[in-house]
Amino acid sequence: MAGDLIVVAGAGGFIGGHLVADLKAQGRQVRAVDIKPTSAWYQLFEDVDNVVLDLQVRENSAQACAGARTVYQLAADMGGMGFIENNKALCMLSVLINTHMLMAARDAGVNRFFFSSSACVYNAEKQSDPHVTPLRERDAYPAMPEDGYGWEKLFSERMCRHFREDFGLETRVARYHNVYGPHGTWEGGREKAPAAICRKVIHAKATGEHTIEIWGTGEQTRSFMYIDDCVHGTQAILGSDILEPINLGSSELVTINELVSIVEGIAGITLTRNYKLDAPRGVNGRNSDNTMILDRLGWEPGTKLRTGMEKTYRWIYDEYMKTHG
Repeated sequence: MAGDLIVVAGAGGFIGGHLVADLKAQGRQVRAVDIKPTSAWYQLFEDVDNVVLDLQVRENSAQACAGARTVYQLAADMGGMGFIENNKALCMLSVLINTHMLMAARDAGVNRFFFSSSACVYNAEKQSDPHVTPLRERDAYPAMPEDGYGWEKLFSERMCRHFREDFGLETRVARYHNVYGPHGTWEGGREKAPAAICRKVIHAKATGEHTIEIWGTGEQTRSFMYIDDCVHGTQAILGSDILEPINLGSSELVTINELVSIVEGIAGITLTRNYKLDAPRGVNGRNSDNTMILDRLGWEPGTKLRTGMEKTYRWIYDEYMKTHG
C-alpha cells in the first residue's frame, strides 16, 4: 500500500495539512490539492505532490483524482459560526466540489473515498438546550440541519451513499465535531471558538486591556476535538467497514464560559467578560454520542480539552507575536 497514491483535497487547510503531515510520516505517496496558492497553505511539504486547483471545476477534480487509489475529500468553503451564518450561499456551493470529486473518483477507479461531514447536519430541535443529550447518528433525521452549511453537508452525505450503492465507490463519512489545534485559522473571521478565544486572551494580555468579548451568553455548550484525534479517527473510519455516517468528536462537554476559563488559566490572567448577545452563536447545545464509534472501532477521541488547548494556545501565541508583537 505504501506506493499507492492518496489524494488529500483541502490540503492547504487546517485538518488537511495535519492529515498530509501524518500520511507523509507513514511514508505514503500523497497528492495535496487546494485552491489557495501554496504560500497560503498552513502546512507545506516539499516531498509531496502539491497542486493548486479549483475543485469546483469538474475537469480539475478529474486531474486531482487521476491515478489515485484513495481520496480524502476535505475541501470546502467554510469557517466558524460567524462565517457560516453570514455566507450560506458560499457554503452551499461546496456541493460542486463534492459532486465533482465523487464523479472523478468513480471515473478514476478510486478504491476508497472519505467525505468530511459535520455535526451541523443534526436536527436543530435536538440542540435547543445547553444541557443537550449527546447527538446520535440517527438524530440527523427528520432533517433540520444548520441552514446553508449543514444542508450542503447532509446532501453530500446522501450523494456518498448513492455513489456507493449505484456505482460501487467505497465511500466513508465522518461527522466532525468542532476540530481545533495548531496550524489553523486564528484570526480574520473564519476561526472557530477555541482559536478565537485564544487570540482574544492573548491580545488582552499583550495590550493590558483585560476584557474579552464573548458571543452569546457564554452558556451555550459544545464539545471540541483535538486535531490529532481527528486525523487518527479519519484514517480509521476510512479503513473500516462502517458504511453509514458516524460521529467523530470528543464527548467532553463544556460551556463557552468554561472554555474561556480554561484559556484564562493557561494564560494566567482573569478578564472582564462582555457578552455580545446579538452575535452569531449557533445552537444552544451540541455534544457527540460516541456509542457507535466505540462499538465499531473500540476507540474514541480522548485528548482532554485542557491538554489540547495548551498546545493550541502556545502556537497561536507565537503566531500572534510574529504579527503583533
